Amino acid sequence: MSAVIMAVGLASLAACSGDDDGLTEADLIPVKGYALSAGMSTIYSTSSFAYDSEAEWVTGTLKTRFNRGDKLYDDARTSSNGYGGGLGPVYAGYSCGSCHRNAGRTKPALWESAEGSGNYGFSAMLCYVTRKNGVFFQNYGRVIHDQAIYGVQPEGKVHVTKHYQTFEFPDGETYELCYPEYSITDWYADSIRPEDLFCSVRIPLRHVGMGQIMALDPNEIEALARKSNYPEWGISGRCNYITERGKRQLGVGGNKAQHADLTVELGFSSDMGVTNSRYPEEICEGQLQMQEGSMMGLTYDQLDISTEDMEDVDLYLQCLGVPARRNVNNTTVRQGEQLFYQAGCHLCHATTLHTRNRGTTLLNGTQLPWLGGQTIHPYSDFLLHDMGSEIMGVGLNDNYVSGLARGNEWRTTPLWGIGLQETVNGHTYFLHDGRARNFTEAILWHGGEAEASKNKFKNMSRDERKALLRFLKSL
Repeated sequence: MSAVIMAVGLASLAACSGDDDGLTEADLIPVKGYALSAGMSTIYSTSSFAYDSEAEWVTGTLKTRFNRGDKLYDDARTSSNGYGGGLGPVYAGYSCGSCHRNAGRTKPALWESAEGSGNYGFSAMLCYVTRKNGVFFQNYGRVIHDQAIYGVQPEGKVHVTKHYQTFEFPDGETYELCYPEYSITDWYADSIRPEDLFCSVRIPLRHVGMGQIMALDPNEIEALARKSNYPEWGISGRCNYITERGKRQLGVGGNKAQHADLTVELGFSSDMGVTNSRYPEEICEGQLQMQEGSMMGLTYDQLDISTEDMEDVDLYLQCLGVPARRNVNNTTVRQGEQLFYQAGCHLCHATTLHTRNRGTTLLNGTQLPWLGGQTIHPYSDFLLHDMGSEIMGVGLNDNYVSGLARGNEWRTTPLWGIGLQETVNGHTYFLHDGRARNFTEAILWHGGEAEASKNKFKNMSRDERKALLRFLKSL
């Protein structure tokens, strides 16, 4: 990053910084450069728009398209055809921003319910379903669409029963873990027996660093997989490979690294029922909802969104800035950083990666060379790791296969920007389904290859644990 951009960034930070840590310019002096989370795409916002602001290099025509993509991302779609239409007949979200508020993670309504009874309107969650042999249900597909336009029946309603258990750190401090048990009622067609069903519920991912993730150097990720073998820690990461657009590629996106691109077209289709050039059929093609939608006046003879519009959304996502680290010179934060390394967290949450020189190419051919040749600090190796262990009689195995990823394998979650999630979205639900209600619970749900690191954390003193959490808050 140039000195000019750094100076502008620090000045804007000083102007907007109002958090209770009292940030100053001195707090942003990089430690080994790690404050610059995404090279020249690093931004200096600590506000609720910290995930939803463009990088400094987004100007001119790019800025115009960025703003248009932002609008398409946020605006609620309707059940009418034409511009802004295409929603339904069934859907999971009414816009991208409905699940990704401010490009983050909308507060999951299912978890907010005290009883977890599912008495909610819009859930901001996805529920993936398969038979126990891995086959999809003919009348439902891969996702339960729990929302529908007026006059049409949703595919089903998801419910959660929460189970709690109290544990104790070796120093006597107690903590509680919450395990969710999901069920589905109000099936629109076949009533699936629980013993025949696997369901995996997901809360939204943060859309932080999407452009940098798309620009990752695949050779570096594959090299990490070859070197990611630490028998003393029980760690051995591996790549996921998937076939998209007829090409076998390295997966880096999604909870299980099951995507090689940002799946903008898939998101419009699967989440909102918006037909497009890549997915021209309605998501409920052949289901009763198609007839119900026709009775409501819907027609299905045109695509609901153009490829050009989708590329503007793709551009918006890839041009978003990544928040700089905060308080990097704070004594407690630096202590927590050392404990992060001592616990072996960095062996999966890799600190430093690089983007390939050419940057990225968007879904309709636009190139973004500004994303190329950058040193970034995502705190992830983007590899699959076994996270399953027996905690409260269960683990993180969701029995859902994605590409080469088994049910107990998950992509290492990038941690950049994680310390601002509460500011941006008003909650601290973590992990794939939000079962972790804070940083401590997120760590303590780690098992499998992360068991040794989790035990290191458990055996730290109370002050050391607080320091490590303060470090996570700085990311």
